[in-house]
Amino acid sequence: MSVPVRQGSGGQALRVAIVADYLEEGWPSMDLVADMLAAHLSQSHGGAIQAALIRPRMPRRLSRLALPPSARADIIDRLVARQWDYRRAVRALPPFDLYHVVDHTYAHLVHDLPAGRTIVTCHDVDAFRSILQPEDEWRSPTFRWMSRRILSGLRAAAHVPCDSEATRASLIALAGFPADQLSVIPNGADATGWDAADGQTDFEAARLLGPKHPTELLHVGSTISRKRIDVLLDVFAAVRRARPEARLVRVGGPFTAEQRVRVRELGLAGAITVLPFVDRATLAAVYRRAAVALLPSEREGFGLPLVEALACGTPVVASDIPALREVGADAAEYCAVGDIEAWRGAILALIAERETAPDAWQARKARGVVRASQFSWSRYASAVADVYRSVAARSGARSRSGAAT
Repeated sequence: MSVPVRQGSGGQALRVAIVADYLEEGWPSMDLVADMLAAHLSQSHGGAIQAALIRPRMPRRLSRLALPPSARADIIDRLVARQWDYRRAVRALPPFDLYHVVDHTYAHLVHDLPAGRTIVTCHDVDAFRSILQPEDEWRSPTFRWMSRRILSGLRAAAHVPCDSEATRASLIALAGFPADQLSVIPNGADATGWDAADGQTDFEAARLLGPKHPTELLHVGSTISRKRIDVLLDVFAAVRRARPEARLVRVGGPFTAEQRVRVRELGLAGAITVLPFVDRATLAAVYRRAAVALLPSEREGFGLPLVEALACGTPVVASDIPALREVGADAAEYCAVGDIEAWRGAILALIAERETAPDAWQARKARGVVRASQFSWSRYASAVADVYRSVAARSGARSRSGAAT
């Protein structure tokens, strides 16, 4: 893999490799973090930091041959690619002053990099819960082996920025990380102006979803277990008993087979529209047209959809968990995870407010936009740049800047 590395003026710029996820794995939030970090470092810190985005193609082996396509073949391909191919790729990189693994689930790569000059961003502790809390989450021996590799790589990193204080506190309490190895750098959400109408993207949202619906609920995210799609469906069914016209839009790809069965059992098939992950401009239009956004996850490290919804002026009902409280503050409504009646009541109250108290509704929307404005990728990149300088000073990386690449 050829990686261009530009020299800074006077040879003093820190050369940083931003190690991103395989794009083929389809984790939009992780792809966004890497892309925004690289872009904003280039825009605002290019004279001091020369960043190269490292994102090799993921080899396909079994999944390329499997007919019909097999989920098991895809999983095996991902495992081999992460544990073999990506490790070879980072070992083949030209020298950099620092390395930044932007997704902690790739922290095993620290074992193949100079650990004292490698930073790893930790977004949550899910990847190693089966090691830290085995009584709460059983996983296969293979998964637990990978979890140990990830956790040991994270422990070896020079510094670990976390998306939230909730994640930082979990690493200290559950994994015994020293506090001075950790810091908190909230994700960005450059969604300024997302609450403003955009004819082109609003038209695209209408093409995908049909005419705007006054009681349209929205969920954005994947269908992995901690997102609690089961709760989302039960809550939606409860809302429909009071408001039969309500509709649900879910952005993030198809339901699992088990979730599709639950949709049919609840009689919701005709009331739900499922979209894949869409481009960010279209996503903003989808947020804008929703009456309420829902985030029923039982665990989150940050909760980017919460910030994005608020930025679009869309009220949010979220699970009452530390990370979402931290991010949403008083701009969102919170309910206990899995408390269907509480969720139903909060959603119906918001819909009623929209219909009967327009001034209060507009004030709520404005409060959300203000809260979302506290998160930006430019601030994120600046805070990360400070970490780079600190790690470089401790490791002597700056004294190596300007060496042959």
